[in-house]
Amino acid sequence: MALSARHQKTLEAVFMRPERSDIPWRDIESLFEALGAELSAGSGSRVRVALHGVRAVFHRPHPQRVTDKGAVRSVRRFLEAAGVRP
Repeated sequence: MALSARHQKTLEAVFMRPERSDIPWRDIESLFEALGAELSAGSGSRVRVALHGVRAVFHRPHPQRVTDKGAVRSVRRFLEAAGVRP
């Protein structure tokens, strides 16, 4: 799978340690789509993501647009479970 430079940069940011707290959520959603994930809106700020048979539910951050460290850890665990690594 070939990712654009922007998606590759987002993937690397998700896997950085210590976790970053400045990754825009829209970049993470865009990465999910580039990886071939299916996204669907849940109630409120929830978004359901399915990738390679792995499913997860995330909350879009609000009112800020960046993802906190806990959510970045959750995204990383989801991607690892789906077999995605930088």
